[in-house]
Amino acid sequence: MFHDSRIVESKPQDNPVQQIPNVVPGALDIPTAAKLNDPAAQRHRPRILILYGSLRPQSFSRKLALEAQRLLEQLGAETRLFDPHELPMLDSVPATHPKVQELRQASLWSEGHVWISPERHGTLTAVFKNQIDWLPLEEGSVRPTQGRTLAVMQVCGGSQSFNVVNALRVLGRWMRMVTIPNQSSVAKAWQEFDDEGRMKPSAYYDRVVDVMEELVKFTLLMRGRSDYLVDRYSERKGAVEAAALAAAAGVVETILNQEESA
Repeated sequence: MFHDSRIVESKPQDNPVQQIPNVVPGALDIPTAAKLNDPAAQRHRPRILILYGSLRPQSFSRKLALEAQRLLEQLGAETRLFDPHELPMLDSVPATHPKVQELRQASLWSEGHVWISPERHGTLTAVFKNQIDWLPLEEGSVRPTQGRTLAVMQVCGGSQSFNVVNALRVLGRWMRMVTIPNQSSVAKAWQEFDDEGRMKPSAYYDRVVDVMEELVKFTLLMRGRSDYLVDRYSERKGAVEAAALAAAAGVVETILNQEESA
Protein backbone atom coordinates (compact mmCIF):
# COMPACT_ATOMS: atom_id res chain seq x y z
CA MET A 1 0.00 0.00 0.00
CA PHE A 2 1.39 3.40 -0.97
CA HIS A 3 2.22 5.67 1.97
CA ASP A 4 2.44 9.43 1.41
CA SER A 5 5.44 10.55 3.48
CA ARG A 6 5.24 14.22 2.58
CA ILE A 7 5.22 16.74 5.41
CA VAL A 8 1.73 18.04 6.08
CA GLU A 9 1.71 21.73 6.96
CA SER A 10 -0.81 22.97 9.48
CA LYS A 11 -3.27 25.63 8.45
CA PRO A 12 -4.85 28.28 10.66
CA GLN A 13 -8.34 27.40 11.84
CA ASP A 14 -11.18 29.82 12.49
CA ASN A 15 -11.99 28.01 15.71
CA PRO A 16 -9.14 25.62 16.58
CA VAL A 17 -10.87 24.41 19.77
CA GLN A 18 -13.44 22.67 17.57
CA GLN A 19 -10.63 20.48 16.25
CA ILE A 20 -9.92 19.17 19.77
CA PRO A 21 -13.38 18.56 21.26
CA ASN A 22 -12.02 16.84 24.37
CA VAL A 23 -10.36 20.05 25.54
CA VAL A 24 -12.24 22.39 27.89
CA PRO A 25 -12.06 25.77 26.08
CA GLY A 26 -12.13 27.88 29.24
CA ALA A 27 -9.10 26.02 30.58
CA LEU A 28 -6.94 26.16 27.46
CA ASP A 29 -4.19 28.79 27.44
CA ILE A 30 -2.63 30.02 24.20
CA PRO A 31 1.03 30.86 25.01
CA THR A 32 2.39 34.17 23.75
CA ALA A 33 5.67 36.00 24.17
CA ALA A 34 3.86 38.81 25.96
CA LYS A 35 2.77 36.44 28.72
CA LEU A 36 6.43 35.68 29.42
CA ASN A 37 7.27 39.28 30.24
CA ASP A 38 8.19 39.86 33.86
CA PRO A 39 5.32 42.00 35.20
CA ALA A 40 7.11 42.74 38.46
CA ALA A 41 10.34 43.85 36.77
CA GLN A 42 12.44 42.07 39.40
CA ARG A 43 15.31 44.17 40.69
CA HIS A 44 16.59 42.19 43.67
CA ARG A 45 19.50 39.79 43.38
CA PRO A 46 18.70 36.16 42.45
CA ARG A 47 18.00 34.20 45.63
CA ILE A 48 19.71 30.81 45.81
CA LEU A 49 19.39 28.16 48.53
CA ILE A 50 22.28 25.69 48.85
CA LEU A 51 21.79 22.21 50.34
CA TYR A 52 24.51 19.63 50.99
CA GLY A 53 24.41 16.05 52.20
CA SER A 54 26.99 15.20 54.84
CA LEU A 55 27.45 15.76 58.60
CA ARG A 56 31.14 14.84 58.66
CA PRO A 57 33.49 17.46 60.18
CA GLN A 58 35.55 17.37 56.96
CA SER A 59 32.55 17.17 54.65
CA PHE A 60 33.61 17.61 51.03
CA SER A 61 30.03 18.30 49.99
CA ARG A 62 30.02 21.20 52.46
CA LYS A 63 33.35 22.45 51.11
CA LEU A 64 31.93 22.34 47.59
CA ALA A 65 28.78 24.09 48.85
CA LEU A 66 30.88 26.90 50.32
CA GLU A 67 32.81 27.20 47.04
CA ALA A 68 29.50 27.39 45.16
CA GLN A 69 28.30 30.05 47.58
CA ARG A 70 31.37 32.21 46.94
CA LEU A 71 30.94 31.90 43.20
CA LEU A 72 27.22 32.67 43.30
CA GLU A 73 27.76 35.79 45.36
CA GLN A 74 30.50 36.90 42.96
CA LEU A 75 28.00 36.37 40.13
CA GLY A 76 25.53 38.69 41.83
CA ALA A 77 23.28 36.26 43.70
CA GLU A 78 22.10 36.34 47.29
CA THR A 79 22.58 32.98 48.99
CA ARG A 80 21.59 30.95 52.02
CA LEU A 81 23.48 27.80 53.00
CA PHE A 82 21.33 25.39 55.03
CA ASP A 83 23.11 23.41 57.75
CA PRO A 84 21.52 19.92 57.99
CA HIS A 85 22.83 19.35 61.53
CA GLU A 86 19.96 19.01 64.04
CA LEU A 87 17.36 18.48 61.30
CA PRO A 88 15.35 15.52 62.67
CA MET A 89 14.44 12.52 60.56
CA LEU A 90 11.23 12.94 58.62
CA ASP A 91 8.06 12.46 60.71
CA SER A 92 9.99 12.00 63.96
CA VAL A 93 8.84 15.48 65.05
CA PRO A 94 6.01 17.80 63.98
CA ALA A 95 6.59 20.12 61.01
CA THR A 96 6.55 23.00 63.50
CA HIS A 97 10.07 22.01 64.63
CA PRO A 98 12.34 25.10 64.33
CA LYS A 99 14.85 23.39 62.02
CA VAL A 100 12.09 22.17 59.69
CA GLN A 101 10.59 25.65 59.58
CA GLU A 102 14.02 27.14 58.86
CA LEU A 103 14.41 24.85 55.85
CA ARG A 104 10.91 25.46 54.51
CA GLN A 105 11.16 29.23 54.90
CA ALA A 106 14.52 29.21 53.11
CA SER A 107 12.97 27.33 50.20
CA LEU A 108 10.03 29.75 50.05
CA TRP A 109 12.52 32.64 50.01
CA SER A 110 14.56 31.11 47.22
CA GLU A 111 14.25 31.40 43.46
CA GLY A 112 16.77 28.65 42.78
CA HIS A 113 18.53 25.76 44.56
CA VAL A 114 21.94 24.10 44.49
CA TRP A 115 21.89 20.45 45.59
CA ILE A 116 25.18 18.74 46.48
CA SER A 117 25.50 15.22 47.83
CA PRO A 118 28.29 12.70 48.29
CA GLU A 119 27.79 9.33 46.66
CA ARG A 120 27.04 6.57 49.14
CA HIS A 121 26.17 3.02 48.05
CA GLY A 122 25.70 4.30 44.53
CA THR A 123 23.24 7.08 45.32
CA LEU A 124 22.65 10.22 47.36
CA THR A 125 22.93 10.19 51.14
CA ALA A 126 20.13 9.88 53.70
CA VAL A 127 21.23 13.24 55.12
CA PHE A 128 20.49 14.92 51.82
CA LYS A 129 17.28 13.04 51.05
CA ASN A 130 15.92 13.87 54.50
CA GLN A 131 16.11 17.58 53.67
CA ILE A 132 14.11 17.15 50.48
CA ASP A 133 11.58 14.90 52.21
CA TRP A 134 10.83 17.69 54.67
CA LEU A 135 9.90 20.00 51.76
CA PRO A 136 6.26 19.36 50.81
CA LEU A 137 5.13 19.48 47.19
CA GLU A 138 2.49 21.89 48.38
CA GLU A 139 1.33 23.43 51.62
CA GLY A 140 -2.10 24.95 51.17
CA SER A 141 -1.80 27.00 47.98
CA VAL A 142 1.98 27.42 48.40
CA ARG A 143 4.53 25.17 46.67
CA PRO A 144 7.99 25.56 48.20
CA THR A 145 9.94 24.15 45.23
CA GLN A 146 7.75 24.38 42.11
CA GLY A 147 9.13 26.60 39.36
CA ARG A 148 12.48 27.16 41.04
CA THR A 149 15.68 26.54 39.16
CA LEU A 150 18.02 23.76 40.28
CA ALA A 151 21.71 22.93 39.82
CA VAL A 152 22.94 19.47 40.85
CA MET A 153 26.47 18.44 41.87
CA GLN A 154 28.13 15.51 43.59
CA VAL A 155 31.43 14.63 45.24
CA CYS A 156 33.02 11.21 44.81
CA GLY A 157 35.50 9.46 47.08
CA GLY A 158 36.97 7.56 44.13
CA SER A 159 36.65 7.70 40.37
CA GLN A 160 34.10 9.96 38.73
CA SER A 161 30.49 8.80 38.83
CA PHE A 162 27.20 10.38 37.77
CA ASN A 163 24.88 8.24 39.90
CA VAL A 164 24.07 11.04 42.33
CA VAL A 165 23.51 13.84 39.82
CA ASN A 166 21.23 11.52 37.84
CA ALA A 167 19.26 10.69 41.00
CA LEU A 168 19.09 14.38 41.93
CA ARG A 169 17.67 15.21 38.51
CA VAL A 170 14.87 12.69 39.03
CA LEU A 171 14.23 14.15 42.47
CA GLY A 172 14.22 17.70 41.10
CA ARG A 173 11.68 16.74 38.44
CA TRP A 174 9.48 15.17 41.11
CA MET A 175 9.70 18.40 43.13
CA ARG A 176 8.57 20.28 39.97
CA MET A 177 11.80 22.22 39.60
CA VAL A 178 13.56 23.41 36.45
CA THR A 179 16.94 21.64 36.47
CA ILE A 180 19.60 23.35 34.37
CA PRO A 181 21.44 21.30 31.71
CA ASN A 182 24.93 21.58 33.21
CA GLN A 183 26.10 19.59 36.24
CA SER A 184 29.27 18.76 38.15
CA SER A 185 30.76 15.55 39.52
CA VAL A 186 34.03 15.96 41.43
CA ALA A 187 36.11 12.75 41.48
CA LYS A 188 38.53 11.97 44.34
CA ALA A 189 37.24 15.01 46.17
CA TRP A 190 39.75 14.50 48.98
CA GLN A 191 42.53 15.72 46.70
CA GLU A 192 40.61 18.65 45.15
CA PHE A 193 40.60 20.92 48.22
CA ASP A 194 43.49 22.59 50.02
CA ASP A 195 44.13 22.79 53.77
CA GLU A 196 41.97 25.91 53.97
CA GLY A 197 39.01 24.08 52.44
CA ARG A 198 39.25 25.95 49.13
CA MET A 199 38.88 24.11 45.86
CA LYS A 200 42.09 23.85 43.88
CA PRO A 201 42.32 25.02 40.25
CA SER A 202 41.37 22.16 37.93
CA ALA A 203 38.96 21.13 35.21
CA TYR A 204 36.59 20.12 38.01
CA TYR A 205 36.71 23.64 39.43
CA ASP A 206 36.08 25.14 35.99
CA ARG A 207 32.99 22.96 35.63
CA VAL A 208 31.68 24.17 39.00
CA VAL A 209 32.09 27.76 37.76
CA ASP A 210 30.20 26.81 34.58
CA VAL A 211 27.33 25.34 36.60
CA MET A 212 26.98 28.33 38.93
CA GLU A 213 27.12 30.77 36.04
CA GLU A 214 24.42 28.84 34.18
CA LEU A 215 22.24 28.63 37.29
CA VAL A 216 22.25 32.41 37.73
CA LYS A 217 21.34 32.91 34.07
CA PHE A 218 18.44 30.44 34.21
CA THR A 219 17.22 31.92 37.50
CA LEU A 220 17.13 35.38 35.97
CA LEU A 221 15.16 33.96 33.03
CA MET A 222 12.68 32.09 35.23
CA ARG A 223 11.87 34.48 38.03
CA GLY A 224 8.71 36.48 37.61
CA ARG A 225 7.67 33.94 34.98
CA SER A 226 7.77 30.64 36.83
CA ASP A 227 4.10 30.76 37.91
CA TYR A 228 3.06 31.06 34.27
CA LEU A 229 5.56 28.50 33.01
CA VAL A 230 4.41 25.80 35.42
CA ASP A 231 0.70 26.61 35.04
CA ARG A 232 -1.08 23.43 33.86
CA TYR A 233 -4.11 22.82 31.67
CA SER A 234 -5.21 19.91 33.89
CA GLU A 235 -5.28 22.15 36.97
CA ARG A 236 -7.11 24.93 35.13
CA LYS A 237 -9.60 22.35 33.87
CA GLY A 238 -10.20 21.20 37.44
CA ALA A 239 -10.81 24.80 38.51
CA VAL A 240 -13.28 25.37 35.65
CA GLU A 241 -15.17 22.18 36.52
CA ALA A 242 -15.20 23.05 40.23
CA ALA A 243 -16.58 26.50 39.45
CA ALA A 244 -19.28 24.95 37.26
CA LEU A 245 -20.26 22.54 40.03
CA ALA A 246 -20.36 25.38 42.57
CA ALA A 247 -22.53 27.46 40.25
CA ALA A 248 -24.89 24.53 39.68
CA ALA A 249 -25.11 23.90 43.41
CA GLY A 250 -25.94 27.57 43.93
CA VAL A 251 -28.79 27.37 41.42
CA VAL A 252 -30.20 24.28 43.11
CA GLU A 253 -29.95 25.90 46.54
CA THR A 254 -31.76 29.01 45.25
CA ILE A 255 -34.57 26.89 43.81
CA LEU A 256 -34.94 24.96 47.08
CA ASN A 257 -35.04 28.17 49.09
CA GLN A 258 -37.71 29.58 46.79
CA GLU A 259 -39.79 26.41 47.14
CA GLU A 260 -39.51 26.50 50.93
CA SER A 261 -40.65 30.10 51.11
CA ALA A 262 -43.53 29.57 48.65
